[in-house]
Amino acid sequence: MYRILIIEDEAAIRRVLMKILSEENQGYEVFEAEDGLAGMEIIKKEDFDLVLCDIKMPKMDGVEVLEAVKKIKPEIPMVMISGHGDLETAVNTMKMGAFDYISKPPDLNRLLNTVRIALDRKELVVENTRLKKKVSKNYEMVGESQEIGLIKDMIEKVAPTEARVLITGPNGTGKELVAHWLHQKSERSNGPMIEVNCAAIPSELIESELFGHVKGAFTSAIKDRAGKFEAANGGTIFLDEVGDMSLSAQAKVLRALQENKVQRVGSDRDIKVDVRVITATNKDLKKEIEEGRFREDLYHRLAVILIKVPSLNDRRDDIPLLVDYFSEKISTEHGTTKKKFTTKAIKLLQEYDWTGNIRELRNVVERLIILGGKEISEEDVKLFASK
Repeated sequence: MYRILIIEDEAAIRRVLMKILSEENQGYEVFEAEDGLAGMEIIKKEDFDLVLCDIKMPKMDGVEVLEAVKKIKPEIPMVMISGHGDLETAVNTMKMGAFDYISKPPDLNRLLNTVRIALDRKELVVENTRLKKKVSKNYEMVGESQEIGLIKDMIEKVAPTEARVLITGPNGTGKELVAHWLHQKSERSNGPMIEVNCAAIPSELIESELFGHVKGAFTSAIKDRAGKFEAANGGTIFLDEVGDMSLSAQAKVLRALQENKVQRVGSDRDIKVDVRVITATNKDLKKEIEEGRFREDLYHRLAVILIKVPSLNDRRDDIPLLVDYFSEKISTEHGTTKKKFTTKAIKLLQEYDWTGNIRELRNVVERLIILGGKEISEEDVKLFASK
């Protein structure tokens, strides 16, 4: 059932529109409001799939209604109803976000076509929004502990914004999962997410990796090459282990953040980039700043939002869920039947000191599935999961 609201101060036209739409499709549930103010009160309280709104009305005109709806419920398509003298205004409302406009008196075929197309588009917008909120199974954040709940809540608030995020925590805790959630739940989810492990790239190559180079910039530069910032244009760049980046590269990243421009190594030409920067580190960057290894001005640019991922030892209540998740995932990968872990086996795993965090737990679960019995017992854990 599609819910359609007609906001029109002329009762005769309002009745005609309601009659046409009601008779056209039994799946249309049509509502009415006699002016813009009354229409806005209804929109605030209820959800609609489409609004038909007159432009010239007392109390609150159609342009004001359009502006207000776009602020509180931007997903609702608005079709403006224009009198003969309102055509220029009607065209301008399209620039403001109106879906379309129809003239008075309404042409039956144009009205019905416009309504059908607008409703189809609304469905696409809703589905696209749903898909954006649905994070890929490959980057699922498993856990129901208070610590993980706080991180999930923060991601929901921060992801739709352009705020830069610094993710901290020990190795193996899942910092990259947080980064992927932030990207996939953002408005940039249709764009690329480019990952750079700053610790894995030699210091003399990090600038070329991030910003690209031109032919002849150094011995092995045999052709022009774009960097990761250019590759991430329109999307997100994730700088993992950013604390390992050289001071020279840090200065260039700072400039990229300040000016939204990069320069390839060996070139003085600016290249505009539009990227959201998410970073992660297992280091104490404030200590790195004190010891002169990290720029304080860059830290403040990167740490607009700070998300701290807890160690596995600080969220032991999540271990049963993680074991079940890894057991199913690993069994699928190996093409074997999922193995059950006994209560005592789980309890023993919860008591371990997980210095390698979730990454270590996954390895242990895989070892137990391969080497353990049909049901993973306490004895299996003692035998195969020993440190």
